Amino acid sequence: MRPVPPPAPPVPRAPAVDLAEAEEFLRLFHAENRVEGPIQQRLARMRYEVETTGTYRHTPDELAYGAKVAWRNSARCIGRLYWRSLKVRDLRDVHTVSGVAAHCVEHLRMATNGGKIRPVISIFPPETPQRPAPRIWNEQLIRYAGYRNPDGSVLGDPRYTRFTEAVTGFGWRAPARRSGFDPLPLVVETREEGAHMFALPPDAVHEVPMTHPDLPWFAELGLRWHAVPVISNMRLSIGGVSYPAAPFNGWYMGTEIGARNFGDTDRYDLVPVVAQRLGLDTSRENTLWRDRAMVELNRAVLHSYQQAGVTITDHHTESHRFLTHLAKEESAGRKCPVDWSWIVPPMSGSQTPVFHRYYDEEAPGPNYFGDEEATRRALSGGPPHFT
Repeated sequence: MRPVPPPAPPVPRAPAVDLAEAEEFLRLFHAENRVEGPIQQRLARMRYEVETTGTYRHTPDELAYGAKVAWRNSARCIGRLYWRSLKVRDLRDVHTVSGVAAHCVEHLRMATNGGKIRPVISIFPPETPQRPAPRIWNEQLIRYAGYRNPDGSVLGDPRYTRFTEAVTGFGWRAPARRSGFDPLPLVVETREEGAHMFALPPDAVHEVPMTHPDLPWFAELGLRWHAVPVISNMRLSIGGVSYPAAPFNGWYMGTEIGARNFGDTDRYDLVPVVAQRLGLDTSRENTLWRDRAMVELNRAVLHSYQQAGVTITDHHTESHRFLTHLAKEESAGRKCPVDWSWIVPPMSGSQTPVFHRYYDEEAPGPNYFGDEEATRRALSGGPPHFT
């Protein structure tokens, strides 16, 4: 564990909870769950807490329900069919950096589940007027380092070169033999302790080596990826209460790795590499060499995860599942918020049924939100949130 300097400007106190938002959530909770006792008693207790402290505490059942509904309402997620299966870990009494880090590691082990990925969320203390909540700097619990070479090229993930440089400056030591897939340390920050780094233990980072069903040379590329995508820098908002540290995961859709992490030009940019190994004509665009290489890259991802016994889904299957979720929501009398640009897969979009329709865009609460400050820390490694 190593401290991370320097301090940031003072952080303002969290505003008081909005009573209307809190009441709306509690009424929704009572309407969709079998709750003993009249709702008026619960509302009166909530108002008293807000009037005296500026916030209120969710019951364990309210917290679990709120986290699940936040997934149900998440307009950018195509995998919401299984929102009810989310395992909610109530960690609201964990206030130390070491405690948060230890539970993040336990989250990884629990979610990995020997390859049969489980949707899990770990909810740490909320933001209150009396005490600010912990922060997790990382964009996901597992992300790979990006090492900038003298010629300007990058070994690893270019998205995280600045974060890698920052944590190296704070004292993180890269492996003696660097690779393109070195897990970065977790950085956890609290007001009382500041920011500290924690290395992820190897047994918590389950990785899948990449092979191809038809191309033996693909394994020579030395590619791999981690099994569980645990998003860790989004803010969970439930009934006016904000939880800035609430890492959560589902399982990967293949295109997230093959088309985006491996395929994006500002990430691993592997499409030209695969095209060259395939012997494709890359001298002009109309040979569609990019498309052909992209397909083989994504075939390799799906094949590799299936061979390793790790849960993954393809974009065609998941698109049909999403329409099943949409139909269920409509039959329940609920709107299903959708951000079309995120729901439509990054390859073969028009071949999926989610492409050919319009959606409701307004996203109600509870929900998950990003913020500019959290994104800046996740990409730049600072500045710290607390003084």
